[in-house]
Amino acid sequence: MYQSLIKRVSRAALYVMTAALFAGCTSGPSIFVNSDPAASFASYRTYNFVTPLGTDTSSYSSLLSQYLRAATARELESRGYTRSDNPDVLVNFNVKTKDKIQTTTTPSGPIYGGYYSYRLGNYGVWNGYDTQVTQYTEGTLTVDVVDAARKQLAWDGTAVGRVREKDRANPQPVIDNVITQIFAKYPSPGAPVAP
Repeated sequence: MYQSLIKRVSRAALYVMTAALFAGCTSGPSIFVNSDPAASFASYRTYNFVTPLGTDTSSYSSLLSQYLRAATARELESRGYTRSDNPDVLVNFNVKTKDKIQTTTTPSGPIYGGYYSYRLGNYGVWNGYDTQVTQYTEGTLTVDVVDAARKQLAWDGTAVGRVREKDRANPQPVIDNVITQIFAKYPSPGAPVAP
């Protein structure tokens, strides 16, 4: 039943839902980055966005795309980049969601007198295991930075985390936070690329 509900949700709604994923864990999302060793981050000074973005539909720009563009522009400009019609790098976003099930099994112990009751002459009956099943949505946001001249991916940053219900109503602060975390691992202009 839950899967059929997800299929009926529009693509744009899925993106907004995914945008809230990153506040799910107390430690925040898991962040992963990759860099092309041949990329010349020291020479990159200008940026722009791919059209259409991976988070847009073919006919309009989603709210998620607007939030992602604003947060990314803030991060790049704080690193000395300027927006240009002839950019050194192009930025794109991709979002995916996946329904997941987590099971946790713990021993429940014997029914009578606890585990060591046999020492008292009370042999308890082993009660088995308690299993807890949790269904949740995991979301993945990837930011691609493409070398515009070479038309090759120079860097990507990915955040993976749980979608939280309470953040779906106001995803913009969550998006701002996640983009900040992703770009915390972005190479500074002029700095060598970390392995």
